[in-house]
Amino acid sequence: MPDYPYTLLDVFTSTPLEGNGLAVVHDADDLDDATMLAFARETRLSETTFVQPATVAGADYRNRIFTVAGELPFAGHPSLGTAVAVAQRQGLRRARFTQQTGAGTQAIEVEREAQLARASMLQEPAWLGPEVARAQALAPAGLSAHDADPALSPQVVSTGLAHLIAPVAGADALARAQLHPGALAALLEPLGATVLYLAWCDPSDGLARTRGFFHDGEDPATGSAAGPLCAYLSARRGQDSVEISQGVEMGRPSRLEAALEGDRVRVGGDVVVLVEGTLRL
Repeated sequence: MPDYPYTLLDVFTSTPLEGNGLAVVHDADDLDDATMLAFARETRLSETTFVQPATVAGADYRNRIFTVAGELPFAGHPSLGTAVAVAQRQGLRRARFTQQTGAGTQAIEVEREAQLARASMLQEPAWLGPEVARAQALAPAGLSAHDADPALSPQVVSTGLAHLIAPVAGADALARAQLHPGALAALLEPLGATVLYLAWCDPSDGLARTRGFFHDGEDPATGSAAGPLCAYLSARRGQDSVEISQGVEMGRPSRLEAALEGDRVRVGGDVVVLVEGTLRL
């Protein structure tokens, strides 16, 4: 029975058992897709990643990212957490990696001190897609057009993975939001979007409170949506950076930072290493 080094981390937090949990399986060269999906379902985390040798020039490793439903081409917290896990395994205090994902290659920087690290990455150039009517965008979260930000229209945006950015008028709307999975699937699938990202954005201080709903649950920290939110605010308001609080309603508070650098958004935050062990499959 082969052994695989295994790391468990919390991403977008400096406090253990907060943020967004991630499982990383190293040296996963010989694992097939069915086994990776089965283990992702075993962990029951938002995502589980598998580190394999890169297959494109210039990349340090290939990052395979699985949810309980299947493989994703790209995701935020699995990218940062995997880079920290690789640096930890290699004994590196500082590192700059280029990862390969289904969305291309992304540069990730890591600074590590014992079990606490900080990581950031440049996501893909922003793509701003179709706008969606306020009532249509908010209905799967149990909200109405009256809960929407009157100055900001919902829009599909991608910096590697498409999400529907849906600004709301206040924190009370975020607190009242409740997922309706069937309605969410009917909304997102035709748009090619993965997450409905509700955002209350305060232009006076550059802060945002968010909630991220996906096919059958809620995400405590969505790095692949933080980049699109920053790109959206830049296009709409000329605001080129944002500090995001997410996961509060889930009891998993998370803090994400996003800032525009040229045509890309850098997304970063803290990472805590919880467990290093051995997986036997």
